[in-house]
Amino acid sequence: MGEKVVAGTFDLSDRHQYRIKLRQCLDGLGRLLEEQRFDRPKNLMGLEIELNLAGPDGMPRMMNAEVLERIASRDFQTELGMFNLEVNIAPHRLGGRVLDRLAEELRTGLAYAHRKANEVDAGIVMIGILPTLSRQDLVSANLSDVDRYVLLNDQIVAARGESFALDIEGVERLTCTFGSIAPEAACTSVQLHLQVTPGKFADVWNAAQSVAAAQVAVGANAPFLFGRELWRESRPPLFLQSTDTRPPELQAQGVRPRTWFGERWISNAYELFEENLRYFPALIPLCEDEDPLRVLDAGGVPQLAELALHNGTVYRWNRPVYGIADGVPHLRVENRVLPAGPTVTDVIANVAFYYGVVRALAEEARPVWSRLPFEAAARNFDTACRYGIDARLEWPRHGRYGGMTQIAVVDLVRDELLPLAAAGLDAWGVEPADRDLYLGVIEERCRRRVNGASWQAATYHRALERGMERDAALAATTRRYCELMHEGEPVHTWPVGLPEPALPLG
Repeated sequence: MGEKVVAGTFDLSDRHQYRIKLRQCLDGLGRLLEEQRFDRPKNLMGLEIELNLAGPDGMPRMMNAEVLERIASRDFQTELGMFNLEVNIAPHRLGGRVLDRLAEELRTGLAYAHRKANEVDAGIVMIGILPTLSRQDLVSANLSDVDRYVLLNDQIVAARGESFALDIEGVERLTCTFGSIAPEAACTSVQLHLQVTPGKFADVWNAAQSVAAAQVAVGANAPFLFGRELWRESRPPLFLQSTDTRPPELQAQGVRPRTWFGERWISNAYELFEENLRYFPALIPLCEDEDPLRVLDAGGVPQLAELALHNGTVYRWNRPVYGIADGVPHLRVENRVLPAGPTVTDVIANVAFYYGVVRALAEEARPVWSRLPFEAAARNFDTACRYGIDARLEWPRHGRYGGMTQIAVVDLVRDELLPLAAAGLDAWGVEPADRDLYLGVIEERCRRRVNGASWQAATYHRALERGMERDAALAATTRRYCELMHEGEPVHTWPVGLPEPALPLG
């Protein structure tokens, strides 16, 4: 969806033609795989972070166009809402001091963006959902003025044919309706890309699906929406419901939502793209002139633009990506599980955990997904989003008798997944000092049972206990979060609560 899309309307023939083109693209992908045209292993990873803009009062600022103009860097781009930005870090080779280099690049880039935002009374906030967002902020008038967002909104609204209903029950319950996809803009995430060969794609994707629950449990950072305390990571249910093209009748029939964990382990990348065509109608049927099969016949590499565009409107938590670099096609797994924040150190710790554990699990002789039912992995994901670092997950039992057991996620991560992540980072050739530093952050979160979500909730409740009203407590929590985020110490070290007001002298 990052490509330039021109707003317009579509007729019946456009959709028919697009379906034909999608099938040609899928055939083209099949031929590329069959002919082994894909890039060799490069050990390349990429990172994108969605950000919020907020003022010194902690309230959202609808001014990404002005801030981007001041930042004037290709690394920063618009996102769905006017209070959103996205920063893209150029691909890096996994190995050596890559984690520290990423951290330094992020600190430098975010500090610069924050200074520029300060010039217009705004600031950068890395958080899963900005706690001070109100329903009035998430209206179609506050969508970024970019054709592709306008078009996407129009098409999802038309496909649904009625208002979007949000109904999320967590610590409290939120029910409301919206006339646009604007609530999706509240979800700000970290996206991790890993370039893989076709032969390794299924193992990496299956591994990523297996540990998605553990990732989100230790990284949760979105406990609030519209003044309500919901799930510890409220982004997934919010994203699902705010992009749901299915009215209740289609939900009752078992039609799949466009925001999707999936329903089975896979044996190759082709299966995921084929599922996209089989289950999901096109939202934006824009056709390019390219004939992918003719390009292949001539020895060229097709862009498969329709396939890529359609794939961008199916919101898998681990998404397949087809790309071309230097004229050579490649495949990536895009991991979309994590919320943004709280600090750069926390983000890089999450990065280290993911790339390490996925490498190790993908290379196991008896992989975890051969013992973990897919339905259990999907349930684990929901449980982890709901309860965060306090979640208990279903996991294969060790020993000759096998079977499943229930385990606290902090124990699973500390006892089983962190050693795997360390072995995976070693296999990538990551510097041991960086490995230990960043995986140590995850270990400390587990030891103290603290992450961004638990800190936000605890600080908010302290503010309520001091007699603050709900909205004031959320604003004060947000301001304190921003202070500590910019100081940069990892979230497990943050003191809970608001600083006591200074007593007057004399």
